[in-house]
Amino acid sequence: MAPLAPVAVPPVPEGLGLLQLPFMQRALLAGLFSGGLGGLLGSVAVLRQLSFFSDALGHSALLGISLGVLLGVEPMVVLIPFAVLFALLVGQLVERSRLPGDALLNIIYSSSLAIAVVMLRLVSSRAGSLEQLLFGDILGVSWRDVTLQGLLLLAVLAYLLLTRRSQILVSLDAGLAVSQGVAVAWQRLGFVVVLAVVVALSIKAVGVLLISAFVVIPACAARLLAPGFGAYMALASGLGAGCGVLGLLASAWLNLPSGPCVVIVQLLVFLVALLLSGVPVAAAARAWWPGRAG
Repeated sequence: MAPLAPVAVPPVPEGLGLLQLPFMQRALLAGLFSGGLGGLLGSVAVLRQLSFFSDALGHSALLGISLGVLLGVEPMVVLIPFAVLFALLVGQLVERSRLPGDALLNIIYSSSLAIAVVMLRLVSSRAGSLEQLLFGDILGVSWRDVTLQGLLLLAVLAYLLLTRRSQILVSLDAGLAVSQGVAVAWQRLGFVVVLAVVVALSIKAVGVLLISAFVVIPACAARLLAPGFGAYMALASGLGAGCGVLGLLASAWLNLPSGPCVVIVQLLVFLVALLLSGVPVAAAARAWWPGRAG
């Protein structure tokens, strides 16, 4: 009997050859959408001094996932309402407490992260995926996840365009917004809810520990360069989307983790923005950042 001929095994794509694979194509779209979403909402969050708040939302999302696992239901079903409720309760707590807001947020996000890690460790089925939850698994997103992120990007863009005047007034001068008939409390509430939903839906791709970078860094880079509010929002969204794609391409080329690569690209873009702004770091912060607007 003649020996069987060896079966030819196709080579595994390396580097940019991974772009031919469906999972990498999904990841690039997810990076484009999640980066654009982060930059778009971050442009408002940074002006309203909600950067630390978005970090607390990201850390608390892990607690929502833990509750879903313990209840035996799909974590995303629990995560979205949990994130919205958490955001509303924490917002009220920060406003009414006599303690500094950053101190309260530090207590909340560190303790919620600690509780969530312990809860997930107690559930053996999720113990191995803890690192994916912390740093994201953008290569594992499905077409459903990508479609949902794309629709969410369109919805957020429509929301900000329809409320653009109110968003500008509330972000730059809350007192002026009140005098112009803007419902400041409702505008703040609406933005916090939108931010909570976006953070909850981005956790799978971005991760708990990196979500705040997607919100803050592109917005800060855009703030150093943009001449006006409209250009600022557009540039922040564009930088976020571009960094998401470039970071994924770099991770494929260098065979490195995707999430951290995206954040490193964001950092490099921010440093370039500092150089292009033409002023020292401290002077740039004093010249561009408005006073506390809420």
